Amino acid sequence: MITEDLVRRRAEHNNCEIFSLEEISLHQQEIEKLEHLDKWCRDLKILYLQNNLIPKIENVGKLKKLEYLNVALNNIERIENLEGCEELKKLDLTANFIGELSSIESLKCNIHLKELFLVGNPCTAFEGYRQFVVATLHQLKYLDSKEIERSERIKALQNYPEVKRKIREQEGAYLLKRAREKEEAQRRMQERKDEKQKQMDSKLGFDRGLGITILPLHKGDGEQERCRTENDDEDRKFWEEPTPYTPESRLETHRYIEEKESKKREKTAWTLVTAEGKVLNVNVPKYVRHLDTSLLDVDVQPTYIRVLVKGKPFQLVLPEEVKPDSSCAKRSQTTGHLVVTMPKVCKIGDITQRSLNSDMTRHHVNFFLSGQVEKLEVDPSKYSFPDVTKIIQEKERTGQGPIKLQPQKVTDVKKSCVDFENNEDVPPLI
Repeated sequence: MITEDLVRRRAEHNNCEIFSLEEISLHQQEIEKLEHLDKWCRDLKILYLQNNLIPKIENVGKLKKLEYLNVALNNIERIENLEGCEELKKLDLTANFIGELSSIESLKCNIHLKELFLVGNPCTAFEGYRQFVVATLHQLKYLDSKEIERSERIKALQNYPEVKRKIREQEGAYLLKRAREKEEAQRRMQERKDEKQKQMDSKLGFDRGLGITILPLHKGDGEQERCRTENDDEDRKFWEEPTPYTPESRLETHRYIEEKESKKREKTAWTLVTAEGKVLNVNVPKYVRHLDTSLLDVDVQPTYIRVLVKGKPFQLVLPEEVKPDSSCAKRSQTTGHLVVTMPKVCKIGDITQRSLNSDMTRHHVNFFLSGQVEKLEVDPSKYSFPDVTKIIQEKERTGQGPIKLQPQKVTDVKKSCVDFENNEDVPPLI
């Protein structure tokens, strides 16, 4: 489902504000229904929804500013409900299940539509497919990335009645085939459901004749090995069974994978912290790259960091204590890597060590550790910095002969102020 939380997480580039969002990518989110976006994001111009499980184009009619819609690799079977997208310029329907080619007539209202992609759909195998689309949509400039020449459009318009008749015939045959495929998928789904129920009853030891349940004993190593072999056989049977590529089989495959992953999550119990309270280093996801930000969950603690990658934990014990409240996690704008910034906690022991390394005197260290306040030294002899006024020593030089070239120093006697009072606690001015 498309949730508000999902949309906000995918709106990081817009400070997570969805009302003013102009572009959003919701690809590979296992979305099964297109909804809510026409209410939450009225200013959308670019919408990416490829590689999901959407069976129908709907709830986008209020997106008046939408210019580019990408719904490739979904389960869409006909083109519809796009009349309200007045500014639509580019529509990508690659690798769907569109067999009703006549449904493209609904795109006549989209006068700004320049590019259309239908590669990988059943309708592209129809005889006269390209001529029919070119003759039907006069505003198109490109079809399946190929430019439409003026001569090609003139020729398509000349043969339009005959091409349209052929398309209708092929479309009818395809719809009959789809009806049989739906019945077959329904039957296969029911058989799989009955078989699963039978396996469940056998595992529980349920005797339908007597109406009693015999609970199984604790599984030993041999029993666990047998269950593992049965699961492997079930997987092999599912993946090796020939099935047509239809929206139903694609959805069935997704359900099967989802069920297997949920069972693994239930069975797997990762030890992140021992019974004694010791935090462990854990790397369950192993090597993962090119992940969406929404699939990561970062948790920073004072002594360790935990990152959940698709629900699998990656945990790292930190060599020093950090401040969780001041930490932040973000994706690098240059490399795309996950960057976690964790400020260290500044301890007294660390400051003491750094001070000793920087030639701090033991006297000052003792005062720091004892917590006492040391007053400013007023004795000039205790200054730790050099006196820059005495770097070059003055040498008296006298000239040769009766005349002295170096004049004698004249000491100016400063008159003290009448109200002047000498205070020994005040350091002398340099």
